Amino acid sequence: MNLPKAFISRTQDLLKDEYPAFERALYEESPISVRLNPSKAPGILNKSKQVPWSINGFYLDKRPNFTFDPLFHAGVYYVQEASSMFLGHVIQQYIKTPVRYLDLCAAPGGKTTDAISTLPEGSLIVSNEILKNRAHVLVENVIKWGNSHCIVTNNSAEDFSFFKNYFDVILTDVPCSGEGMFRKDADAINEWSTANVQKCVERQKKILHHIWEALRPGGLLIYSTCTYNVEEDEEIIEFLHQNYAAEILPVETLPDWYIKKAIKGNFPVYRFMPHITKGEGFFMAVVRKPETSEKRHENSFSYDKHNYRKKTEKDSKISILPEIKTWINHPETFYTWTSSDRIQAFPLHYKDDLWLLSSRLNILHSGIPLCYLRGKDYIPEHALATSLELNRNAFYCIEISHSTAITYLKRESIQISGNIPRGHILVTYQNIPLGWIKNIGNRTNNLYPQEWRIRSKHLPDKLINIPWIKKQ
Repeated sequence: MNLPKAFISRTQDLLKDEYPAFERALYEESPISVRLNPSKAPGILNKSKQVPWSINGFYLDKRPNFTFDPLFHAGVYYVQEASSMFLGHVIQQYIKTPVRYLDLCAAPGGKTTDAISTLPEGSLIVSNEILKNRAHVLVENVIKWGNSHCIVTNNSAEDFSFFKNYFDVILTDVPCSGEGMFRKDADAINEWSTANVQKCVERQKKILHHIWEALRPGGLLIYSTCTYNVEEDEEIIEFLHQNYAAEILPVETLPDWYIKKAIKGNFPVYRFMPHITKGEGFFMAVVRKPETSEKRHENSFSYDKHNYRKKTEKDSKISILPEIKTWINHPETFYTWTSSDRIQAFPLHYKDDLWLLSSRLNILHSGIPLCYLRGKDYIPEHALATSLELNRNAFYCIEISHSTAITYLKRESIQISGNIPRGHILVTYQNIPLGWIKNIGNRTNNLYPQEWRIRSKHLPDKLINIPWIKKQ
């Protein structure tokens, strides 16, 4: 690793006597951590290596090849850097009732899935990514996590300014100079320059300007970066305070978490530094938009719900059979609709929100995609298999071994035996759904998504084991 000279000089000025320890830490191995999905993980055996600020986060002694753990593909856990799990702690402290929540710069999905697991039940989560190729990775991770209250969009920050005072909480994990990623990502070092730092500052201010309109009075904005310099961290918080009258809120922490406070100014901000904190470089602050007499009017947005629905459904080639609604638990709490050759479900409580957001945003995923039509066959969507709302009693299930699960995840044909009915079969591993096959008698068709399949031809010597997940 060759650190840029300008970065060394700037960071020496920033950290003073701490700099030698900081630089040594950059040459050490990064800690490996995972965060469990509390709705899917069968249980915890050992909490001795828990990430202290995360109820679902755990450190690993070494990095296994996660590709060959079927539970990873099933959304039982997410491989996430420990410092960024601080978001869940913030949510638990400040958010006690269901909210409309926006994760503005969300790919690949670590913070979105953390929010899904920690927000009060019944919250609406909008997870956005401006870059289309990264947005599709975000969709994959949201689908695997299994929550029905999530919408994934592919839009700019400016697009959200239309939704004035709409969101209760907005997370802006803004694009930054990436100094906190230096020991993990050589490209972050190669792309760094003082000029790029300034470009990032300008971009961050522009993003915050656009998104501030979408935050309701009294709502929370959570700001984070993976960088160390004060221009993108403390000075941005000062900018919000001076220009938007933002109130900077304290977050409860413990001394043995070794989270550093502000390097510049006196605002309560939270720095994760690799020489003192077990994680990568990370910065977070929580601000509140000032209360005003301005209220959020539920029907103040200009859109024609009827025309949008008509536009969406006009080319529909599929009808909703009564039995399809039984594929999910509590179907009476879901709004079910058709779009082209697909049937989807979304929480009934947020039906109008879905149409409102659809009228202005590019939605890539919402709720639970139930099935699609191929010929005369209604084929269950992969997202239904991984959904927490799946009614497993509606389908025949088969439990498969680790080796068969790897074959399945490679999208190869798997062998089944016994008196198994024809049709769509739910495949499980450790009692966790992996996806679908179709039994056509003399063989099976593998319905695992082509773009998500394991491409590696290597096979592991032994079973991947995440030691805190209780095997069933």
